[in-house]
Amino acid sequence: MGDPFLNYFALFLLVFVVVVLFYGIIAIHDIPAKIAESRHHPHQDAIHAAGWVSLFTLHALWPFLWIWAMAYRPERGWGISHQSAADGGGAADTSSELEDLRRRVRRPEPDNGTPADPDLRFDLLRNL
Repeated sequence: MGDPFLNYFALFLLVFVVVVLFYGIIAIHDIPAKIAESRHHPHQDAIHAAGWVSLFTLHALWPFLWIWAMAYRPERGWGISHQSAADGGGAADTSSELEDLRRRVRRPEPDNGTPADPDLRFDLLRNL
């Protein structure tokens, strides 16, 4: 039946490869959680939990978790630029937009769903 040493060596090698693959897959799936932790991501717990869920969904969520973890940086947040009033935009534009929205909410609209303001009706027709 052959050398018993080779049989035991083959068994040890098989168990070793299975254990390394098992822990390797877990370590790879934990990469987005480690990225989120290092970047102080506000959703790092959700990314970590979704990484475990991704193990059971045949890794379908993993690329999205990587993107989600990489999208946030503490120094710039989500990467959306915010203009200040000194830059020529920002607060002044936002306050005028806010006032416009308040004006539209205060003005009653007809029951048929079209805005009462003729300019708004024109805008709706133009966007069709």
